[in-house]
Amino acid sequence: MVDLRTEIAGVRLRNPTMLASGFLDETGGSLLRVFNAGAGAVVTKSIGPEAREGYPNPIIVELDAGLLNAVGLPNPGMVEFGREVRQAIKGKALVIGSVYGKDAEEYAKVAVKMAEAGVAAIEMNLSCPHTKGLGTEIAQSEEAVREFTREVKDAVDIPVFPKLSPNVSDIASFAAAAEKGGADGVVAINTVKAMAIAPELKMPILANRYGGLSGPAIRPIGVRAVYDIYEKVDIPVIGVGGVDSGRAALEYIMAGAKAVQVGTALVGQGLGVFERITKEMASLLEDVGLRSVEEAVGVAHG
Repeated sequence: MVDLRTEIAGVRLRNPTMLASGFLDETGGSLLRVFNAGAGAVVTKSIGPEAREGYPNPIIVELDAGLLNAVGLPNPGMVEFGREVRQAIKGKALVIGSVYGKDAEEYAKVAVKMAEAGVAAIEMNLSCPHTKGLGTEIAQSEEAVREFTREVKDAVDIPVFPKLSPNVSDIASFAAAAEKGGADGVVAINTVKAMAIAPELKMPILANRYGGLSGPAIRPIGVRAVYDIYEKVDIPVIGVGGVDSGRAALEYIMAGAKAVQVGTALVGQGLGVFERITKEMASLLEDVGLRSVEEAVGVAHG
C-alpha cells in the first residue's frame, strides 16, 4: 500500500494535496467542507489588516485552458476572519493562513493574528499579479522577499511559506532570498499575469484589464519553477498551478515538491477532485515501484 502522508517543516499532512488560496475559502464552513472532502490541508483566502472590497465586475474569465481572474483581494480583514479560521480548526481542519499587506509590518501583524487563531502555518502572498502595491512589486525584488520573510518569521513561531511569482526572470533566486529570510518552505507558483480582450467590445474583458492566469495552461511553467527551485534551496517546495489529476500532481512532486495545491480544477471537477487526485497518485506510484510520496519527491533530478 502506498503511503501518501507527507511533512512540510513539521506540518504533517495526511496526503500531499492542499486547497489553494482563492477557492472555497471565504468561510470556516467552506474550508472545513473542503478538508472533509479529502484535502490534506486548506489555505485561506488572502487576508489583510483591514477589510477590502476588491474590484468591480467582471473579475473572472473562463478560458479554454484555465481561468483569468482579477478579484482584487477582497476580504473582511484579520479580526473578522479569525472567527472563520477558528470554526474550521474546531472541526479538525488543518488550516494554513494566507496573508498580505502593503509593507513588512502589515504582513507580520496579520500573521500574528492568524497564528493566534490557530493556523498551522503562514502562507505569505508576495505575488498577486493584479493588485498594485500588494504583491507584484514585492515579488520582483529579492531584497523585499528576504526582508518581508524575515519580518514575519520574527513575529510568529509557526512555519512561514512565501508564495512566489512566476513573473520574474529567475524564480529560484527568489526562493533563495526567501530561504535567507528564514522561510521554512516556499510555494510556487502564483498566477501568471495575463489579459483577455473581447473583440466585439474592442476592450479588455476584466474591469482591471490585467489578471492572473491559472489552470492547466500554467502547469508546465509551475513544474519548471519547482524543478529550478529544488536545485537551488534546501527548504521544502509546495507546487501550484494546473493540478487537476494524480499525474499532474506527480509532475510537481517528481520535480521536487513535497505537496501540491489545487484550485482551478475545483471549477470543473468539484470537491471530489481531491479524492480522485490522491487515488490516481497512489496507483501511479505503485505502477512505477515507489512506496510513498516521500520517495517520489525530486526523483526527476536523477
